[in-house]
Amino acid sequence: MTHPRTRLAGFAVPMPAASRPVASPIYQTSTFAFDDLDAVAEALQHPDRGYAYSRHSNPTVRALEDAIADLEGGTVGLAVSSGMGAISAALLALAEPGTHVIAQSPIYGGTHSVLTRLAERFGIAVSRLHGKIPAELVGVLRPESRVLYLETIANPTTEVADLPAMIGAARTAGLTCIVDNTFATPLLCRPLEFGADIVIHSATKYLGGHDDVVAGVMAFASRDLHHLIWRLAIDLGMVADPFAAWLVLRGLKTLPLRMEAHCDNAGHLARFLSTHPQVTNVRWPGLPSHPDHELAGAILAGYGGVLSCDVAGGCTGVRQLVERLRCAALAPSVGGPRTLITHPATTSHRELDRDELQAAGLSDGTVRISAGLEYCADLIDDFDQALKP
Repeated sequence: MTHPRTRLAGFAVPMPAASRPVASPIYQTSTFAFDDLDAVAEALQHPDRGYAYSRHSNPTVRALEDAIADLEGGTVGLAVSSGMGAISAALLALAEPGTHVIAQSPIYGGTHSVLTRLAERFGIAVSRLHGKIPAELVGVLRPESRVLYLETIANPTTEVADLPAMIGAARTAGLTCIVDNTFATPLLCRPLEFGADIVIHSATKYLGGHDDVVAGVMAFASRDLHHLIWRLAIDLGMVADPFAAWLVLRGLKTLPLRMEAHCDNAGHLARFLSTHPQVTNVRWPGLPSHPDHELAGAILAGYGGVLSCDVAGGCTGVRQLVERLRCAALAPSVGGPRTLITHPATTSHRELDRDELQAAGLSDGTVRISAGLEYCADLIDDFDQALKP
């Protein structure tokens, strides 16, 4: 009999022979053992041919990637360490020095920051457009143009991109189309069906849904694009860890129920705020007054759980609001069970100067609200008392 030290070093949990787990198991292992030398090399070079090292591929992470690819109608998925990891990996892989990226404006502040850094450090030119008029895209095209980057529902202004028109024009021009679908989720929109090449999610938000995980995930129309970005992600150590992937998988099981509640609460809150004397410019695609209401009805299966508005008094009014709220919390994220409110000018868009904020459709009084899962009447009462002059 071998020594206990030897037996314990090689101890492993056996796989069940006559049953299978109902919940997805967590393969919390960094390394996988093999009996064949060639199989190790194959697993390290091709993420769909086995598992050797969890920075390259892992069964729990693969389960998440497959789930998102299926929901988005993609060929293959890739899970990474955060939504910003997904955005950075896609842009770094596709935008080489000297090339040109065309991006929607307004856009998430983190994406704006990445594009600014790419321009500063790698000589990548960036042009901005509104994401609705194909002629605008044609007007900024250059021979070195490579990428069109859009958000299905813009963060935080809730503008809706005309995905069919913009992606159609971009594909005619030979551009690779990336769409951030975080606010819509695959339940409200599937950009690959409009011709997008890559769909990005911050899985931290609605996919995870419980404010307890940081992760990102992508779905691809082609395996070639996936392999290009997977290679960069493993080189830079951007891949998701098994436990984070498991938390997102757990969240996906209730995503349809949660999204319905998020959208319902956002609608009730938007309609209430649109009549409140202390609030102006309420932006939620489900409101008939929203400039993209008709477009949203055509390409979305729901109007989303995020809204934004301008509070009277600018920063002073915002400060009073967030200090008085009880149900809603001041926090810089979306998609969790609790309603969250944030001030873009000092958080997600803090790197923008006053002119850039104005160009993005924001002011000092703009707040973004992520409607949670609370009882709707309690939520409205909370905002009503917090907005009293």
